[in-house]
Amino acid sequence: MAKKRAKRIGILTAGGDCPGLNAAIRGVAKAVRRRYNMDVIGIYDGFQGLIENRWRILDWEDLSGILTVGGTMLRTSRVKPHAYQLPGGETIDMTAQAYENYRSLGLDCLVILGGGGTQKNALRLVEAGCNVITLPKTIDNDIEGTDVCFGYDTAMAVGTEAVDRLHSTADSHKRVMVLELMGNKSGWLALGAGVAGGADVILIPEIPFDIEHVANSIRERDRQGKRFSIVAVAEGAAPAGGFTGDREFADAGEEHHVGTRVGRRLEALTGVEARVTILGYVQRGGSPTPADRLLATKLGTAAADLLADGEYNVMVASRGDGWKAIPLEEVSGKRRTVPLDHAWIRAARLIGTSFGDE
Repeated sequence: MAKKRAKRIGILTAGGDCPGLNAAIRGVAKAVRRRYNMDVIGIYDGFQGLIENRWRILDWEDLSGILTVGGTMLRTSRVKPHAYQLPGGETIDMTAQAYENYRSLGLDCLVILGGGGTQKNALRLVEAGCNVITLPKTIDNDIEGTDVCFGYDTAMAVGTEAVDRLHSTADSHKRVMVLELMGNKSGWLALGAGVAGGADVILIPEIPFDIEHVANSIRERDRQGKRFSIVAVAEGAAPAGGFTGDREFADAGEEHHVGTRVGRRLEALTGVEARVTILGYVQRGGSPTPADRLLATKLGTAAADLLADGEYNVMVASRGDGWKAIPLEEVSGKRRTVPLDHAWIRAARLIGTSFGDE
């Protein structure tokens, strides 16, 4: 079948927000309008807006001044087309309705900016008949097939600054400071911020930890005359055997923050006062870093070239200084976790950082 160049496209952002989304919207929309003379439809509130038919044509004014702005001008939601919740609570499949609205808008392709779950939902729309191009965004940096996701660098900078700031109060009070960062299934954020900020212990989902090993590393620092220790913890980090395998962890009951659990145990084991900071959504806010602006612009304009060439149903992945179109089937349902032999882990171990496993 001959490739059909897009003339009218839709664009939406789905899942959690992150810095760089507006930069990516700008990159796609400005390029397709200026270079390829395409119409651009902005769809509000992610897949929910596609299902409920909420949209507007994006003009030059909409695209002005958004490069440095965090969040997303199109807003977002976690609604899934195949699991749309009605006001009464019933969940139904609205994929067919999403496709019908795609057709009624006269779209040749839908550009979707999202994380791992969004890649799966995008593939479902492809199977329903839509043409789709996706861009990888997430502060967790865990999408398969791309070197890096936009949003990650900004969140890592926030995490690094938090580690930096904790050093002074930790030293002043001779404390163990535990910082919990996002990363439920992958440890990129805690690893990057921990190494860059000089954390003494880094706990990530990929490396199950032994709390006794962590406590020993803190005791050793104390013997060396160190007045404090910084522990960077990913929210998905867990001890070997899980939390239920340790009675003290299990007794934490309803406490679901791993940072709080780790802080309590370390204080009990070391006798050193511990304080916990949970960054939460602070990591997802604010103006994107220059690196994220550059990445989002690169991937957005690459999507414009694919639209002009009629290349659909792919994710635009960052590869070195360039990019590559990856079939959605190769991305959907997969997660990019931290390899155990990653250079950052090796470097951290060489300078004495503990990962709680030895």
